[in-house]
Amino acid sequence: MSAQGDAVVDESQDPGVRRDGVGAEADVGREGAGHRAELLADDLRFTFPPRPGSPSGHRVLDGITLRVRSGERIGLVGRSGCGKSTLLRILLGLAAPDSGAVRFNGTTIRPGSLRSLRDYRRHVQLIPQDPAASLIPRLTAERNVLVPLVRLEAPEPRLEIARWALERVGLDERFWRRRPHELSGGQAQRVAVARALALRPAVVLADEPVSGLDHDLRDQVLDLLHELSLDGDALGYRGGLGTTEGQPGVSRGLGVLFVSHDPEAVARLCDRTLLLADGRLMEPSALAIH
Repeated sequence: MSAQGDAVVDESQDPGVRRDGVGAEADVGREGAGHRAELLADDLRFTFPPRPGSPSGHRVLDGITLRVRSGERIGLVGRSGCGKSTLLRILLGLAAPDSGAVRFNGTTIRPGSLRSLRDYRRHVQLIPQDPAASLIPRLTAERNVLVPLVRLEAPEPRLEIARWALERVGLDERFWRRRPHELSGGQAQRVAVARALALRPAVVLADEPVSGLDHDLRDQVLDLLHELSLDGDALGYRGGLGTTEGQPGVSRGLGVLFVSHDPEAVARLCDRTLLLADGRLMEPSALAIH
C-alpha cells in the first residue's frame, strides 16, 4: 500500500499531505497532563463499488474498531487484499469510510483542506512500504526529511532535526546529500522512516516498513521503534519537537500500528497482534500469513 502514491509529488507539495485529501475541520485534540494520545477507528465500514457485471460491491471493512495509544505497539496482519491498505488510507485521512469515524484525541477527522490536515499530520505519520511513493527524486536525503518539517511548520532547528533523524536510522553525513536514485533500496527505506519520525509524531502507521532491509538493518529499525514506544524523546534531539521536560505524567511514547507479512518482525516489535479477515479484526490464535 502506498497511501501517498496517488498524489503528485513535487517540491511544492509534501507527498504526505494531499491538497484534495481528508482532514480535521478543527485542530486535533492535544495531550493533557497524565493523558495518552489516542487514534481511534470507530466502527469503520468500507465497500468497494461493484465491478462491471457484478450486482454488488466488495466490503473490505465491516465494523472495524481499533485504538492505538501512546506507547502501544500493535501488529496488523492479514492476507493480501484483505483491507489493510484501505484501513491505513482511512486512518491517514486519504479516504473516507462509508460509515463510522476516525478520531484523534477525541476530534473527528473528516474531509477538509490541506490547512485543516496540517495539525493532524504532525501527530500521525505514515512509514510507507515503497519509499519511492514518498521521496522526492530531485531532493537529497536530508531535504526529503526536511520537507514535512517545513510544510507542517515544525519548530526550528529543522535541518538539525532532519539530520539527527537520519543518524538514528543509521545514515550518517555521507548519505545526507545523496538523491534517492543514489541510495540502495534499504537506504531509501531508512530515509522514509526518518522522514516520518523527524516530526516526533504521537502515532506512526507503518506499512511493511522493514520489508526492504536486510536482517541487521531490519532489527535496527524495529529496535528504534520499540525504544521510541517506551520514550518518545529517545529520538535523541532534545532541542527538537515535543519535549516533555517538566511535564510529569505526560506519556510521549510512540504509538505504532505495524502492518507486516513478516511474523518474526511482528513478534519482535509488537505486544499485541490483530488479524484482519473477512472485513473484521480478531486476535489470531496462530500466525499463518501468506
